[in-house]
Amino acid sequence: MKIEIEREEDGRWIADIPELPGVLAYGQGRDEALAKAKALALRVIADRLDHGEAIPELDELFAVPA
Repeated sequence: MKIEIEREEDGRWIADIPELPGVLAYGQGRDEALAKAKALALRVIADRLDHGEAIPELDELFAVPA
C-alpha cells in the first residue's frame, strides 16, 4: 500500500492511504503521521478481515516515498 504524505500550511503532516478510504492521520512530525496512519490502516484491515470484506493486495504492506 502506498502512503501519501505531505506537510500542511500550518506545519502539521498528513499521511493518507488512498487504497483504504478514510485512512488518514495527522502528526506534528512526519514520523508521527506515518506511524498513526499505519496503525489505523492495520485496524481497518483487521476489521475488514473480521467481517469477511475484501482487503487490498498486500505485496508490500507500506511503501513511503522518500
